[in-house]
Amino acid sequence: MSEKTTAAARRPRRIAVLGSTGSIGVQTLDVARRHPDKVEVVALAAGTRASKLLEQARELGVRHLALGDESQAATPVADQLREQAKEGGSIGFGAEAVAALVGLDGVDAVVNALVGAAGLRASYDTLRRGRVLALANKESLVVGGDIIMPLAKRAGMLMPIDSEHGAIYQCLIGEDPAEVSRLWVTASGGPFRGRTRGELARVTPAEALAHPNWNMGAKISIDSSTLMNKGLEVIEAHHLFGCPYDRISVVVQPQSAIHSMVEFSDGSVKAHLGTTDMRIPIQYALSYPERWDAPVEPLDFTKLGSLDFSAPDTDTFRCLALARAAGERGGTLPCAMNAANEVAVAAFLAGEGTYLGIAACVEAVMERHDVQAVESIEQLEAVDAWARATARANVR
Repeated sequence: MSEKTTAAARRPRRIAVLGSTGSIGVQTLDVARRHPDKVEVVALAAGTRASKLLEQARELGVRHLALGDESQAATPVADQLREQAKEGGSIGFGAEAVAALVGLDGVDAVVNALVGAAGLRASYDTLRRGRVLALANKESLVVGGDIIMPLAKRAGMLMPIDSEHGAIYQCLIGEDPAEVSRLWVTASGGPFRGRTRGELARVTPAEALAHPNWNMGAKISIDSSTLMNKGLEVIEAHHLFGCPYDRISVVVQPQSAIHSMVEFSDGSVKAHLGTTDMRIPIQYALSYPERWDAPVEPLDFTKLGSLDFSAPDTDTFRCLALARAAGERGGTLPCAMNAANEVAVAAFLAGEGTYLGIAACVEAVMERHDVQAVESIEQLEAVDAWARATARANVR
């Protein structure tokens, strides 16, 4: 091993965190605090929470910063961000400034925790530059898996942060992909497990945001409650692991102790179990192929009690079936489906649409979309824009 390689192995991994003020971003910074000898945060990006971004930057001494909300460029806190970025740093406003952080000299890995389709270009540029992508933005693969996955050319280059995909990734280590007979993606069932469509008609945003097991951001919490999140994860698993849709199944596991499973051709099943804390998959995505000291208390099996399993109710929670149908059809349909869901969820949270109207809006957009083969980022951005406009006209 060369002296240069040895030095690189000793120094901390330098990371850029996109979406640093959201749930995944905050927990990523907690992992970095716990392992300062292994992780150095060199760039931070947020969407709208400028004051929180400034607080993080000051605490961690980060000088490369970006804020997605261009309208805040003239605010007092923006001047404070500029001051923080002095002496060799950088500051930018807008989506392009956020994505540009992945190209900074010295960045080893990018944690993409951006919300929604906005994260696609950042994922694409990270991999195109040959850097490690720790991916929490599942929409990157849902929308652009056809052009993202060919860029992940070596093991460990694309590390999933989703607890389900991180679990499957670990279960597959050392295994022959040809011997995998099924991927089991687990779901908690969300806060409305067992309810009827009639009961769901009266659901409020506050109720839908109250996830029983996981602490997540608003958009992903709504997706979890509708089971759209699980549909997106099925599409993501298809791209990440090259598994056909007829060999990817969803099973409801309410305790969220089993994060996913892999079934093999001889009938054996590997399951990944652990505490319901996202710092575990975040840390593994940064530490791979090593394992660092646990960031949380381990699961106590003597107190776990029972493990329950059931099939998801796709008649009541139609988003799961719609997402799977989009994935199976392929092309640009997942892009249109995802954009429609983002619009419908935002409308529900704003009190402009209903809970059951989320699935209805998604279905209306899917029915109107002229599916094409995926060719480029620009094409997907055009489809995304069309789907959002169509979705806004179909909010219910």
